[in-house]
Amino acid sequence: MQVNMVEEKQRGGVKARRTFAYIVLGIACFLCLFWFYLLFINSTRSHTELTSGFTPFPSKYLFTNLNNLFHGTQPVLKGMLNSLIVSMSTAVICVYFSAMTAYSIHAYDFKLRNFMFTLILAIMMIPTQVTALGFLQLIDKMHLMNSFIPLIVPSIASPIVFFYMKQYMESTLPLELLEAARIDGAGEIRIFNTIVLPLMVPAMAVQAIFSFVASWNNYFTPALVLKDEAKKTLPILIAQLRGADFLKFDMGQVYAMIAFSIFPVIVVYLILSKYIVGGLSAGSVKG
Repeated sequence: MQVNMVEEKQRGGVKARRTFAYIVLGIACFLCLFWFYLLFINSTRSHTELTSGFTPFPSKYLFTNLNNLFHGTQPVLKGMLNSLIVSMSTAVICVYFSAMTAYSIHAYDFKLRNFMFTLILAIMMIPTQVTALGFLQLIDKMHLMNSFIPLIVPSIASPIVFFYMKQYMESTLPLELLEAARIDGAGEIRIFNTIVLPLMVPAMAVQAIFSFVASWNNYFTPALVLKDEAKKTLPILIAQLRGADFLKFDMGQVYAMIAFSIFPVIVVYLILSKYIVGGLSAGSVKG
């Protein structure tokens, strides 16, 4: 009888904790999705309606706002293409070379390994704004101003992505597997590309999402580097649209452009989302 009562209490406790977890997750999900809903609602409203206050219901001006956006002075589609080129190139280069750097620290035992690891982590403490002036002077001397190259190539050196890849390798990549491949006669490049990278797919997918989103939303560096209107990315165009004079400012058009700009990010997330939970959990645990 007492055993049954204890089991009942345990089941009741588990049910209560599960209910509480569902409530918390439901609230968190609502808080995350509410802003997307609010963005969609505002993109369907006119400038006059937006200035009149908040409403939870959509209006009828979505296509009007989009038409004004695409036929306005801003090269929106060109900006979308520019952002895609920069963000996708940044994500691929950042993930690949960060994984290669992490592999060299993880797989090889050399004299300065610990020092190099500490130095790379120390670079994470340096803000981008601190090095901006020197960076601009450098690319100006290299005649790379108003080019995508300064926005893409520096992403090779990403200490945060490197650190995540290093932690992930420690939990999923045994050194014995690499030794077995070397005994079979495989070269180091082949080992990395055919053995290491397939094991790193979940981690690379997670970091590709983060790198893509960070590059997609980056305003500071592109605003300093890109001067030609045809080469500007979407964050710059959004800022210009928001900074228009009073007679040309259209809040509905601004919201429509913001909604249009986050669509590729949602697509990339949906494609790679299945790797996020597994990649984050495995990368956070050291084996």
